[in-house]
Amino acid sequence: MKVRLLIFIIVVTLVSGKALSQDQFSELLNKDDAVSMMLENNFSVKIARNNVSIAENNAGILNSGYLPTVFGLAGGSYDNTTSTTDFNGALDNEGNPRPDITIEDAETRRLNASINLDYTLFDGLGRYYNYKSLKEQYQLSELQARQTIEETAVQMLVVYYDVARLSENVNVLETALEISKQREVRAQYQFDYGQVRKLDVLNAKVDVNTDSINLLNARQLLINAKRDLNLLLNRDLETTFRVDTTVTFINELELEEYVRAVEGNNVSLLQAEKNLEISEFSLKRNKGLLLPMVGLSGSYGWNRTENPASAFFPGTTGTSTALNVGLNLRWNLFDGGNAYTAIRNSRISIENQEFAKSQFQQQVYRDIANARGDYTNALYIYRLQEQNVITNNDNFERSREQLKLGQITSLEFRQAQVNLLNAQTTRNAAKYNAKAAEARLLQLVGQLLNVPL
Repeated sequence: MKVRLLIFIIVVTLVSGKALSQDQFSELLNKDDAVSMMLENNFSVKIARNNVSIAENNAGILNSGYLPTVFGLAGGSYDNTTSTTDFNGALDNEGNPRPDITIEDAETRRLNASINLDYTLFDGLGRYYNYKSLKEQYQLSELQARQTIEETAVQMLVVYYDVARLSENVNVLETALEISKQREVRAQYQFDYGQVRKLDVLNAKVDVNTDSINLLNARQLLINAKRDLNLLLNRDLETTFRVDTTVTFINELELEEYVRAVEGNNVSLLQAEKNLEISEFSLKRNKGLLLPMVGLSGSYGWNRTENPASAFFPGTTGTSTALNVGLNLRWNLFDGGNAYTAIRNSRISIENQEFAKSQFQQQVYRDIANARGDYTNALYIYRLQEQNVITNNDNFERSREQLKLGQITSLEFRQAQVNLLNAQTTRNAAKYNAKAAEARLLQLVGQLLNVPL
C-alpha cells in the first residue's frame, strides 16, 4: 500500500512539474490577440463575411437593372429537294406534249445573324427603388455579420475567462498540494520522534492524495477548456498557451453613456430599422406597377439566301442587311388587381416591421436591464469574495502558526486550508463571472469591440 502511494505521489509530481514547465514556456495569448485571431480564422465569421460579399455583389450596378440587354442571334438552314413538274398534257409551241421537268438535289441555303438591344427607359421607378432596397440589404448584411461577430466574440471571451479561471485554480491547487506535502513530511518527522500519533501521519497522506486528485482534475479541465478556445480560434487543438489573468472592469460613467446611446449602437435595433426601410422601398416599388413602362429595342441583322433553279426561274442568291429601332410603351390599365394587392400587402408589411421594431426595443431594454443587474450583482459578489479570501488567508496563516506550536490539531488546520482553498476558487469564479457578465452587457449596448477588454 505504501509503495502504491509513493508511486502515485511521484507520478503527480512529475505531471505537475511537466505541466508547469510547459505553461512557463508557452505563448501568452492576451484577449486582444484572441479577438484578432477569432476575427481572422473563425468559420462562423468567415461565413458571415462571405454573405456580406454576396450582398455587396447584389447591390452593384451589374444587378441594378439600369444596364441594357445586348444579345446576338444567328441561324442557318439547308434544304435538299428533288422535284418533278408535270404539265398534264399541255402542248408546247410546236403542238407536242410538254415533257416533265425533274430537278434533282436542289439545294437551298439560308444564313442570318443579328445583334439586338433591349433597354427599359422607364419602369415606374421600380428598378430605382429596387436598387435602393439592395443597398439597404447590403447594409443589413453588414449588421448581420456584425451580430455574428459579436456573438462569437462573447462566446470566445467566456471560454477565455474560463481558461483563466481554471489556470488560477490550478495555481491555487498546486499551492495547496505543496502545503499538504510539507505537512506530511512534518507529521512523519514528528511521528518518528514520538510527538504525534500515527493517525496524524495518515490524515496528512490522505490530504495529499485528495489535493493530488483535485489538481489532476483541474489540469484536465484546463486542457479541455484550452481545446475549446483553440476550436473557436480555428487553430490546432493541441496548441499550448497561457492566458492573461489580469482583470479590469469598465468605468461606471462610461457604461452609463453606452446605455444612453444604445439606440444607435445595438445591432438588433439597427437591423429592425433597416428592415423597416427595406419594407418602405418595397411599397414604393409596388406603386410603380401602376405607372407605364417605356422600352427601347434595336437590332442590326444580316441575311443571305441561296435559292436553286426551278422549272421556270434560274437560281438566285440574295443578301440583305437591316437596322431596326423601336420604341414601345406598355401600361397595364388593369392587371386583375395584382398591383393593388401588392401595394396593400406592402403597407401591412411596413406596419409589421414597425411592430417588430417596437418589440425589439422592449426586448433590448429588458435584456440590458437584466444584464446590467447581473453585472452589478456579479461585481458585488466578486468584491465580497475578495474580502472573504483575505479573511480566510489570515485565518489560515494563524492556523499554520498554531499547528507549529501544537495549539490546534491537524484536522483543524486542514479545515482552515480547505476554507481558504474554497474561498480562492470561489473568488476566481466570481471574478470571471463578472467579466463574462460585462462582455454580455457590452454586446447589448453595441460596444463590445470598441472598448478595451
